[in-house]
Amino acid sequence: EVMDVTNTIVDSVGAIAATKGRGSLVFENVHFRHADTEPGRRDLINGINLEIQPGETMALVGVTGSGKTTVTALPARLYDVTGGRILLDGVDVRDMPLISLRERIALAFEDATLFSASVRENVLFGRHDLPDLHGLEAQAILTQALEVAEAGFVYDLPDGVETIIGEQGLSLSGGQRQRLALARAIAAGPEVLVLDDPLSALDVATEARVESALRKVLATTTALVVAHRPSTVMLADRVALLEKGRIVAVGTHTELLESSPAYRSVISSLANTDQSPREDRDITDSTVELEIIESGGLDDEVSR
Repeated sequence: EVMDVTNTIVDSVGAIAATKGRGSLVFENVHFRHADTEPGRRDLINGINLEIQPGETMALVGVTGSGKTTVTALPARLYDVTGGRILLDGVDVRDMPLISLRERIALAFEDATLFSASVRENVLFGRHDLPDLHGLEAQAILTQALEVAEAGFVYDLPDGVETIIGEQGLSLSGGQRQRLALARAIAAGPEVLVLDDPLSALDVATEARVESALRKVLATTTALVVAHRPSTVMLADRVALLEKGRIVAVGTHTELLESSPAYRSVISSLANTDQSPREDRDITDSTVELEIIESGGLDDEVSR
């Protein structure tokens, strides 16, 4: 049944692979609605305009249903926009071959997908240049990605990075799956990194270590990050606030705290509701995060 479904996301006629650029990502009056949306209902994404500079990290925040996850699906064409356009280094993403586009944009989502293959194959899956890499180069990429994602647990698996995981292999916890999915996105070496709550299943201490290491990656990569927790907001250079599929405010965290009551409300809600039972999660962590966020800063030395 799945194989019989027609793929509607295809290369455009005459699509030409653009040379690797700097990673500028621009949304121009972007709209999106599903094909089966009832007439008269508003678009899920309703006229978004947003420019993310090369090397900049943009966080998306908003209440549930505001359109954050849908926005993250559009640059790599998991869905196609139904109005407006998205530009990667000045080129409409629909005018690029899909394989070229997805070499340049890597994604990691909350619901991590792993293949029935070895850890090594899962993490290096996004490296389309893998056949051309020297064995030592591939190993270095794998090692660095696992280190950033705090996925060193793989070395304790029965066959280390050659252990078969996924549906036909060793079962992993939610947090372990998320860390491997994040490692895969990092290993791809993309120009643009899209993250949608990829650390939700991690314990607080591991999450803090991953975020610390991730800062170094984000310093040289354009990133679009959906923030479901205050600590994730602090990874960003700027923040965009979504309401009902529209961006209603953009600025630094400090600027929006001062100027936007709606932003303050969302940030407080993120901190107050971040009390789900994750591994070793202390309910007081949310209180600490709220105090840090309301002060407009996050000290790396603060014990969470």
